[in-house]
Order: sequence, then structure tokens, then C-alpha cells
Amino acid sequence: MEPLTFGPLYMERVWGGRELERVYGRVLPTPERRYGESWEIVDREMEQSVVDEGEFTGLSLHELWCNHREAVFGQGFEAHPRFPILIKVLDARDDLSIQVHPPAHLAASLGGEPKTEMWYIADCTPGAKLYVGLKAGVTRGQFEQAIGEGSVAACVHSLTPQPGESILIESGRLHAIGAGFLIHEIQQNSDTTYRVFDWNRCGLDGQPRQLHLAASLASIDFTDHEPAMDAPHGDTLAACQYFKTTRQGLAAGESVANPEAGRFSIVVVVDGELMSAAGRRFAKGQFLLLPRDARPLHAQQTTRILQVTLPGT
Repeated sequence: MEPLTFGPLYMERVWGGRELERVYGRVLPTPERRYGESWEIVDREMEQSVVDEGEFTGLSLHELWCNHREAVFGQGFEAHPRFPILIKVLDARDDLSIQVHPPAHLAASLGGEPKTEMWYIADCTPGAKLYVGLKAGVTRGQFEQAIGEGSVAACVHSLTPQPGESILIESGRLHAIGAGFLIHEIQQNSDTTYRVFDWNRCGLDGQPRQLHLAASLASIDFTDHEPAMDAPHGDTLAACQYFKTTRQGLAAGESVANPEAGRFSIVVVVDGELMSAAGRRFAKGQFLLLPRDARPLHAQQTTRILQVTLPGT
């Protein structure tokens, strides 16, 4: 099979912008509106990736997962009723809310879904900050007091990463993306976020966005103090029970294939260009699903990619 590509789903966000036009040459749906998220690969009840070229054109990711699972994805994924990974591009022109995702042991009782994710910094303005974890010494009591005083931001640890760096955001880790980032987010298939603080601003409707203080306080890991950006282990940027993400550099003429025979992978073109056996070209900012029996992709120039795989069950 040839690689599968999907039409992106663009989401307006109060903190979004239009960097997807500038960086990836995309055509966004409506001029001048702020698009903070592009959902590249998603299988949720209300949001579906749809194949946009090739033999499966018009089929949703959920239809592929339910009706062509072994042929497209391989064996070992029977425990998952939906495709279990969700991949987005985030364009943050303003700060996102300070938030947390519920850990697995609490999510159901809080009415949500657990969500572990990783961020890969595709681009950022100099000095742009991520907010991750708590500052040294901050206790739950101090944090609760800061909520009442409107000073939550003073409790949160900040990082100033560079393009090409990454960090794993496990469920329970307090976090926010600051202004000035273009980020590839690879995550569990979940859309549960609890906001702690939203910088005292209004949403797109002109009203303050809802906060989720009780659920946030129940979810936050108050032992998570001053984490650093992740250090790669060889080519591996992140490895957890939900996904594994590697980074590779390819010289012109070199190839990339599924790392495990008979099982799919997802390839993200960070820079450069890949070409399939049938001559399809995939440029910077494209997201490809390589079916289990796909032939290798060849770099047409110096190319950097991310490759995402799913642990079997």
C-alpha cells in the first residue's frame, strides 16, 4: 500500500494564529481567523480524519480501524475500540491556559479521560516559554492560596526550549504552552483538559472560559517540581505505554520504513521531502500513516522526520 494522508481539521482558538500558512504554506478555511489547532490524525466520535487520496479516499480513520484493521495497521491492537493516538499541530500566538489532564486512576471518577502527550518544538520565537510543573518548594496549600489570589502563574515552572527539543507531559503534570510556539503534539486519544488559570482573559465568545478547579486540584501531581526538557535516548524522544516517538535525519537517497515488519507507523515530515514508491511527494509539515506493508519512503533531499509507533497489546 501507499502511505495514507488525511485532510486536517482546523480549530479556532482564542490563543491561535495563522503560522500554518507561513510555515507550511497551507490554505486555512477563513481569512483572518485564529486557528490554534490542526488535528492531523484523529478518531473521535465528533472529529474524524478522512483519507484524502488513494484507494481508501473518503473513508474515515474509524472506518479503517474497524473494517480494515489488520490489512492497514497489523495485528496486536484488539484492545482499542478506536485508533488510540491523536496528533495535532498547535499554533500558539498567545499563552494557553494553565491546565492539567487527569491521571488514569482518577479520570473516570472525574468524568474525563486520561491524557499523556508529548510536545515536539517545530518552531518558536526567541525566548518563548513553556510552563511545566511547579516551582521548587511550591506545596498544594500554597497553590490553592495562589488560586484565590489570582497568582497561579507565579507558582509554575518555566522553560525556554529551542526548536527540535521535546518534552513528555504525563497525565497529572501541570502545564501550559506560552506564546510563540508551533508544536507537534502526539497524545492519547483524549480531549479532557482541566483549566486552572486562563490569564484573566475572555474566549472567542467574549466571555471568560470555564475553569475546573476541583478537578484540577485532584489531578495535579504536586511532587512534580522544575522538570527539564527531555534528553533523547539515541533516536528516541519519548517512549511510554501509549506511544513511542523517534527522530531521524535522512540524507538524500536514504529511506525510512516501518520499524516493525507487519505493523504500521506514522511519519511526520519536519523538514525536507519524502517520496513514495509510486512517486507521491510529501513535504514539510505533512503527516503520513504508513500501512503495515507499505514500501519504504525515500528522502529527496536532507530530511528530518518524526516516526510514531503504537505498542501492541
